[in-house]
Amino acid sequence: MTLRIGYVREHFSSPLLQFADEDSGKTFTLVECPSGTGQLISRLTNDEIDVAIALTDPLISGIAKGSTAYKLVGSYVTTPLNWAVITGKNSKYNSIADLHNTTMGVSRLGSGSQTMAYVMALQQGWPTGDLQFKINNDIRGLVDSVNDDTTSAFMWEWFTTKPFRDAGEVRFIGSVPTPWPSWLIAAHPVRASSDALKRFLSKLTTYVRAFDSEENRKTANVEFIKYRFGYPEEDITAWLKTVGYPDDCAAIPTIVIKETLSVLEKAGFITAPEGGFDVQQFVNTEIVKLT
Repeated sequence: MTLRIGYVREHFSSPLLQFADEDSGKTFTLVECPSGTGQLISRLTNDEIDVAIALTDPLISGIAKGSTAYKLVGSYVTTPLNWAVITGKNSKYNSIADLHNTTMGVSRLGSGSQTMAYVMALQQGWPTGDLQFKINNDIRGLVDSVNDDTTSAFMWEWFTTKPFRDAGEVRFIGSVPTPWPSWLIAAHPVRASSDALKRFLSKLTTYVRAFDSEENRKTANVEFIKYRFGYPEEDITAWLKTVGYPDDCAAIPTIVIKETLSVLEKAGFITAPEGGFDVQQFVNTEIVKLT
């Protein structure tokens, strides 16, 4: 079968894009999801994709809230994601503390932009039950919302949004790194066959390892990202110093699932069932190796 792989077109996707260039649609096709993980989960649910490479927290919280559209099958990025806290160029907000009791912009409900707002509130000691959100669909809608004052701020990955800051469209007033490794891989439990998934994850691992090599980080990675995304070389070099990839894309550390659930529960974003969560319910045990 040809897998439909949903992804977000960001610099993190570089190893996947290199794989896709060589595969040329023989074993999988890429489906871009510019609105982020909320859109990826929606497309998994609506039979528009079979596999999603998406943010850890929305994937795990979606299953915790009862979604049966996917199970976790692997890891993609092992380091935290640095979320910039972003406001309008002329807004009155100058620090994270100023955002208390305001309306935050999010791409979709259940997205990383929403779950991280709960994490930020937890860190600030704000009552998470009082959080208010406005859905703005994509990065363009989010930027517009902080400049027309319909939202106070939004959260998005630092380097992805830095060009908007550099162009003077927005301001950064803080950042909140994720307290977990940032990207996992999920797949529909029926549509994505075990054999096709195992082949995909095995081959993806070779591209991830190559991208993660010290030699490629110095030269080839910089040129690829510069060509594909147009980022300044200094930003690419700075990002490459912060990002890490797994040795095996078909493995997930058990502690990643447990600790993500713990933080999201403390933040008030999910509620554990009586007796707590069972990690086995979050993964496709035919595919993934829990370590």
